[in-house]
Amino acid sequence: MMATASPHTLIIRPIQHGDLDAIQCLLSLTTTTQSQLLLDPTTTFERFRRWYGLIKILNLFPNPAQYSYCGFVAEVAGRVCGLIQVSPFNCSHSTWRVEGVIINPLAIPPQIGLLPTDIGSQLLRYCFEEIWQARTWLVEVNANDSAAIALYRHNGFQSLAHITHWSIPPTTLSTLAQREPHLPNLLPISNADAKLLYQLDTAAMPPLVRQVFDRHIHDFHISFWQNIMDGLRQRTTSTQLVNGYVFEPQRKAAIGYFRLEICEDGSRPHLLDLTVHPAYTSLYLELLCQISRLVQSAPPQLIQLSSTDYQTEREEYLVKIGAERIEHTLMMSRSVWHKLRETKGVNLEMPLSEMLQSLKPVRKPVPSRISIDSAHRWRLSHHSYPFVLKSHRSPHLKHRSHQSLLPRPDSESTSHSPLDPT
Repeated sequence: MMATASPHTLIIRPIQHGDLDAIQCLLSLTTTTQSQLLLDPTTTFERFRRWYGLIKILNLFPNPAQYSYCGFVAEVAGRVCGLIQVSPFNCSHSTWRVEGVIINPLAIPPQIGLLPTDIGSQLLRYCFEEIWQARTWLVEVNANDSAAIALYRHNGFQSLAHITHWSIPPTTLSTLAQREPHLPNLLPISNADAKLLYQLDTAAMPPLVRQVFDRHIHDFHISFWQNIMDGLRQRTTSTQLVNGYVFEPQRKAAIGYFRLEICEDGSRPHLLDLTVHPAYTSLYLELLCQISRLVQSAPPQLIQLSSTDYQTEREEYLVKIGAERIEHTLMMSRSVWHKLRETKGVNLEMPLSEMLQSLKPVRKPVPSRISIDSAHRWRLSHHSYPFVLKSHRSPHLKHRSHQSLLPRPDSESTSHSPLDPT
């Protein structure tokens, strides 16, 4: 007889069409456990709901938009009480990012005896097991959200870097735009420059962060489908994408890069992604002057960008020009090998004979030429050498054989030698 599941059993599963209304209500009642600057859950979900059928079809086979929206829900007694959204961080899908975990405590029946943190942990662990190609996980949470930090730490996440989000006011941008930037080698970006951008990205971060991000040259390529999707998004959201990099001809390397999303209707801030080589920090002034000139054609609006705790020169310059700190976040990472235990334990009471089994020879040693020569020299040094000394005392025995070197009995003596056959 088959056992039936309890009506209050927690179920983690992918999002279905019948969950859309419940998720919409969930987003309106609760808040996410990550930075609001990284993800606007309402806007992202509205886009997913509008293109639900197409996104579900694209998720069935490998394509550039396969993971445009990857989410799972937690259901108890037929009610959705939790949501998690994840996305790949690099092209090889070796690193994934947790975009947000949302829990509604009011939808959790008290009979199951689970706390919101328990459901959040179940959602995270389901993703760790379901997305098998992920080797590392990333998440960014508000530095003051102690509950979210505790949730991720409980599930193996550790601090990777502190991030500060900045905003540059329009008045500062107008002042910077009056200065002529000195950028003689500012070039547009193409796929042929992917190797240069990869080398710049590698040099701009410490080894630990570089290992977690696990980016390669193909991460800086822009595919044909990505160009089409970016063009459609710019038209639907009234944004303009501008990017470029600074080339250093002597070393044949890229020393600066920027990617700017300009909001043409002034409804939201401009977004800036800026990378500068640590040896060329003077480029911050030149690049920001160039970027300030680019946004003058749009309605006055803020520019938002971020800096990490290992980019001290950027933070010092942003403070110098009067930028404002708007949020502090904590970047955390988790490896899939966390808490991995050995399947065979070590027995401290093992007998000494069993512990030394590995030191015994696998097969019987075969005498070699070196061992025979060594044994022959040992016999000569221990048996022949004393008789050679006797031959020096008796020159007349110099040319005798070894048999003649044996002492003979004295004919005048009555005692017999031990070697006398009589």
